[in-house]
Amino acid sequence: MAYKTIFTALTDPALVATTMEQAEALARAHDAHLDVLCLGVDRTQTGYYYAGANALILQETIARAEKEAEEIEAQVRARLEPSGLRWSSDTGVSQLADIGRHVAARARFSDLAVLAKPYGQNRGAELEPVVESAMFEGLAPVLVVPGPGCTVTNPKKVVIGWNESREALVAVRAALPLIQKAETVHVVIIDPPTHGPSRSDPGGQLSQYLARHGARVEIDVLSKTLPRVSDVLIRHAKDVSADLVIMGAYGHSRFREAILGGATRYMLEQSGLSVFMAH
Repeated sequence: MAYKTIFTALTDPALVATTMEQAEALARAHDAHLDVLCLGVDRTQTGYYYAGANALILQETIARAEKEAEEIEAQVRARLEPSGLRWSSDTGVSQLADIGRHVAARARFSDLAVLAKPYGQNRGAELEPVVESAMFEGLAPVLVVPGPGCTVTNPKKVVIGWNESREALVAVRAALPLIQKAETVHVVIIDPPTHGPSRSDPGGQLSQYLARHGARVEIDVLSKTLPRVSDVLIRHAKDVSADLVIMGAYGHSRFREAILGGATRYMLEQSGLSVFMAH
């Protein structure tokens, strides 16, 4: 198993270098085609302007988005034309409310989407729907790049947040090409259930499955000693010097995640590591 089509969507010229560095590295490592979407985003919300606003004002926001898309594509071409990779790029302009449709249409035919971290300082409002649409509508696993210096191709140590959920299993299967290359894979189980078929051997079936794929697996059973499960996972990832965290995305409804937060959102906000997610 390998990634043969890697997709990335770029909406911010300031994040092009970091995101493309990761996407290029994976495309080179897996001999994959790199598909790049360069989007200029009209970030004005529906109803932002009063009725009858001057059409020139509305046109100005579109023109600004078009210019941004051209700037992003220029950076992409400057990087990829001499790279020797197989690649393609496309440009477009989208309103913030419609960005998910454009991203999902391309992500659905890729093996992996490499996207910028959606939360943090100087991160645009469009980055969250880009990640969500790639996973939910595009049905693609997503590798979230937290910032410069976090490029992952052959991770030495991988942490899997394992809770026996469907989402976690989907993420593990999608991440197998990375898991197989790791020196150590830590299956992390926090407060395992005291009832059920796995109570006496938490993580045992998963570790067996991964071992048959050539992974070197360790099972780490932890107590929830911090307020959030994601806090414990982040701390343990630091303790073992992990390069990558793999986890299922959005165990609850998207509405609940958006209102109350959740392990997925908190992990993306707080972790300085690359996070591999699938739903």
